Amino acid sequence: MEEWFEEWRVPAEAQPQAQDYAFDLDWALSSVVGLRASVPPDAFTASALGTERIGNGVLIRDDGLVLTISYLITEADHVTLTTAEGREVAAHVLGFDQASGFGLVQALEPLAAPVLPLGESGHAPVGEKVIIAGAGGREHSVAGRIVARQEFAGYWEYLLDDAIFTAPAHPLWSGAALIGPSGRLLGIGSLHLQHQTSSGKVMPLNMMVPIELLPPVLDAVAAGGNDLPARPWLGVVAQEIDDKVVIVGTSGDGPARRAGLKEGDMVLAVGGHEVSSLADFYRGIWALGPAGVDAPLTLNREGDVFDVTVTSRDRRRFLKTPKLH
Repeated sequence: MEEWFEEWRVPAEAQPQAQDYAFDLDWALSSVVGLRASVPPDAFTASALGTERIGNGVLIRDDGLVLTISYLITEADHVTLTTAEGREVAAHVLGFDQASGFGLVQALEPLAAPVLPLGESGHAPVGEKVIIAGAGGREHSVAGRIVARQEFAGYWEYLLDDAIFTAPAHPLWSGAALIGPSGRLLGIGSLHLQHQTSSGKVMPLNMMVPIELLPPVLDAVAAGGNDLPARPWLGVVAQEIDDKVVIVGTSGDGPARRAGLKEGDMVLAVGGHEVSSLADFYRGIWALGPAGVDAPLTLNREGDVFDVTVTSRDRRRFLKTPKLH
């Protein structure tokens, strides 16, 4: 077993215990595999996400189909899966869905692991007891709860209407399985966040992508994802600061950089409609039409208010495509 797979443990008091669940805990946890992906140094995402990416995946079909989070496998040319027993199996990337953030890889040999059935994440309430499961069984899994369900907007032009937030946080959350009280998969781990409570205490959380977003796109992603609708992409890195959308960077030689957007620009409106949040900004862009549509923006740059048009692109066209093995 690789060192990265063995070098950490969840504290015993935070691990799930078999007697607390009505399903076979160890059986369910063994459906989670470790995932290591290698990305070429000249890949579009290499500078932001690195060339060596480590996380988890979940076996969701008996033909070796493994579900993970897309940023682990975007532009990857080599993927290795590690089972709970430490056996390594080569895999290749099938595709990913930029809207949800799900990604799929195909194991090239039988994993000899159980398939974790999909649950109904829409019915999982705040307060529900859950397991955030990493590869390697109980010692790599956390017993927790759903602490919030709410909209989430990410700086990389990403938006979930109903993200699931869990605590305590898992130390290797990427691609981790969110397992509900019936032993079914409710979501996939995406982020580690710091939430400040009303008392001023900082609470580490995990953000999970709800599994209800998978069935509508599963077949398309498994077929490569190229038939999924392409949202217009500007190539901005944006933050929400004091109810203002602020550009804090641009991605590569993307549309925003070509249009002259700069760090510090405030986005006041999209197509003449005021925006005050990242969600407003993204929905305004996506409502204009498919990738390739012109996006009229009103910007404030150091007190100078002006209009600029950014010609959007399909983000997938900037990425290296998966190589089948």
